[in-house]
Amino acid sequence: MKIRDIFENKRPVLSFEVFPPKREAGFESVRKTVQELSKLPVDYMSVTYGAGGSTSKTTVEVAEEIQKSGVPALAHLTCISSTKNEVQTQVEKLKECGVENILALRGDYPNIEGFVPPNEYRYASELIEDIKKTGDFCVGAACYPECHPDCDNLANDIEHLKIKQDCGADFLVTQMFFDNEAFYNFRNKAVQKGVTIPITTGIMPLTNAGQIEKMCILSGGASMPAKFTRMIGKYQDSPEALKQAGIAYAVDQIIDLLSNDVRGVHIYTMNKPDVAEKIVGVINYLF
Repeated sequence: MKIRDIFENKRPVLSFEVFPPKREAGFESVRKTVQELSKLPVDYMSVTYGAGGSTSKTTVEVAEEIQKSGVPALAHLTCISSTKNEVQTQVEKLKECGVENILALRGDYPNIEGFVPPNEYRYASELIEDIKKTGDFCVGAACYPECHPDCDNLANDIEHLKIKQDCGADFLVTQMFFDNEAFYNFRNKAVQKGVTIPITTGIMPLTNAGQIEKMCILSGGASMPAKFTRMIGKYQDSPEALKQAGIAYAVDQIIDLLSNDVRGVHIYTMNKPDVAEKIVGVINYLF
């Protein structure tokens, strides 16, 4: 099933993100994660794609596992360090597995000494166009509620989002954020600029102190409200308390978002089905 049809027929939409194993030996663990998550009332699941396609093979395999579980898969695909032929090959592999949904991302260069970028892609919008030419895929794109770190300001960033929409993007998924007011400000400005496709909100529950630095990097510099930083300061030395507080903060975020008519919630699960299950246990009746 195409995700654009899910958005057309259901509101709000609930989705999860998983990531593939870095080593083949870890695939069974990811398979179990997918199986556990598929038991929850989820509308689709996404699977990430490493820098430079470093997990391209397992991304396809995990996407296929998601499809087998009966849940539509959304496969991430990056382009900045790939040739057009490499992108085409990956798209064909996904098509062969029955995957109908792709999240088109610019991505980052791999941290490999001596790597020479092919310079065949500059922007995700170019990837969106190429995917749309390849077949009848539903294509998602990323957005940053507080501006992409490589963009000068939010207004210019939203202009780029409009270009992604004009190139064929069917929906948007936000990078993780911790301040709902920042998202509402972004959504209002995006609508004013003519962005009409659904925007689903990315939420990552903080479950351990080791995540804090990584979350700062992955969020692209998203601001952390005083309530969030106080939570970290109070519980960071107590692992179980921090996990419970982090889940509670994510639940509060989601309830507020749903109360303000977001089109969807995308939970970055970090391959922890128990965390997703606890969150869904509270918000299940809101979907």
